[in-house]
Amino acid sequence: MPSNVPSFAELLGRCERSAVHLELRDSYAPTDRFEAWKRGERIDWEDRASWWHPYDQLITDTVTRGVSIRRARVVSEPVSDYIRWEHYVTRANVTAGEEVRWLPRRRATSIALPGNDFWLFDGTLLRVHHFSGDGAVVEDEITTDPEAVKLCGAAFEAVWERATPHHLYGI
Repeated sequence: MPSNVPSFAELLGRCERSAVHLELRDSYAPTDRFEAWKRGERIDWEDRASWWHPYDQLITDTVTRGVSIRRARVVSEPVSDYIRWEHYVTRANVTAGEEVRWLPRRRATSIALPGNDFWLFDGTLLRVHHFSGDGAVVEDEITTDPEAVKLCGAAFEAVWERATPHHLYGI
């Protein structure tokens, strides 16, 4: 679907201090990488060239500029296969420079959560992801609406405070 929303790389390129990402789904549209993992294929983490992608380099370049990048995932337990796979591939995110935490959904009951996944750039600009029921991205929306920014920022920080760092979250 065509969009006039700036690319993620453009938004991250404009970012000066922080980018935070909140993920709320237990599964997203399957990818070839996910299907390969389900068949038992594993990443050779020692062969960085085999798994390092432009996204990873973008994150590294952004963190090198002094921008903090944090990702929090709210997940149901026991986790879905998709979340098990995400946990496995999160090693690439962490290697690239993201800080990642996981929050079991049962510990999120008292947090006011938005209805959609989002990225919040420098605490002022939201890129909201809209998904179909099967987890495919339908469209992204950009907003600077102060109420939406405030809700999403507060939700992310509340999740982050309660969540478990990636290296301690065992699946």
